[in-house]
Amino acid sequence: MQQPLSADYAIDDNPARVDLDVVWHFLSSAAYWGRWRTRDDVARQVRGAWRVVGAYRGQDMVGFARAISDGVAFAYLADVFVLPEHRKRGLGRRLVNAMIERGAGRGFRWLLHTADAHGLYADFGFAPPGSTLMERPGARPAVLPPPS
Repeated sequence: MQQPLSADYAIDDNPARVDLDVVWHFLSSAAYWGRWRTRDDVARQVRGAWRVVGAYRGQDMVGFARAISDGVAFAYLADVFVLPEHRKRGLGRRLVNAMIERGAGRGFRWLLHTADAHGLYADFGFAPPGSTLMERPGARPAVLPPPS
């Protein structure tokens, strides 16, 4: 599914189009979450993803999102980003929309972790967890973004 945004940008869920160099560079240097991952870890996560969605300007990838899922009822949204020079154009919103509203997971229960984008995700129905959700944190502590 390729959705044109404007003459300059498109959203596409073709996994063959993902530029792993762009994903790795952003996640290893600019993302506050998961910097502990190696390039091989990121490559395995992208290859093993249930679905990936990219934002592109021409042939260049400028944004990304991935999801893991059971393919039936549940999905987890991860690694959503837009490169800084392409922000403020609605690309993050379009990536999330393409992932959760326009794909096979439209009716799924979606989860995510974020420390700084609550407003964006609230617009898609994300809210603090209910009383039935529990979490076992991983061995690596979450890294929070610097205070604004």
